[in-house]
Amino acid sequence: MNLKSLFAVLITGVLFGFGLALSTMIKPEVVLSFLRFQDFGLLCVLGGAATVTAICYQLAPRFLRKPFFAASFGRHAAAMNSQTIGGAALFGIGWGISGVCPGPAIAGLGAGNWPLLIAIGGMIAGAYFQGWLASRGTAAPLNSGRVAAR
Repeated sequence: MNLKSLFAVLITGVLFGFGLALSTMIKPEVVLSFLRFQDFGLLCVLGGAATVTAICYQLAPRFLRKPFFAASFGRHAAAMNSQTIGGAALFGIGWGISGVCPGPAIAGLGAGNWPLLIAIGGMIAGAYFQGWLASRGTAAPLNSGRVAAR
C-alpha cells in the first residue's frame, strides 16, 4: 500500500468513526434500544448508509475508469452457504446480546468508552479461533480471498 492509499484509509476511517460517534452508535445501550424496537433513530443511519453504498456501487464504475487507488474495479466472490449463514447468525446473536459491532467499538475507544475493550478482545479471540479451525481443516476459511473481475 502506498502513502496516498494509507492517507485515504486514515481520512475515511476518521470520517467513519466521527459519523458513528455523531449517530451515537458507539453506545451499546443506544444500539440495544434500537434492536428492541424502542428507539428508531439508528434506522436513519442504516438507511443512509445503505443508500450511499448502493449509489456508489452502481455509479462509481460507470463514471470512473478505475478506482482512485487501484488498477481496476473488482467484484468479490460471494457464496450463500452454511458458513455464511452461520457466521451471520453468530454475528447477529453477539450484536443482539452486547449491542457492540466492530466498527463502532473501535470508534467508541476513540471516545473513551474503555469497557468496549472487552468486546474487542472477544472479537479478536473469535477471529483467531476461526482461523485456527480453518488452518486445521476443521472449518473452511470464511473468506477465500478470491476476486472475480467485473
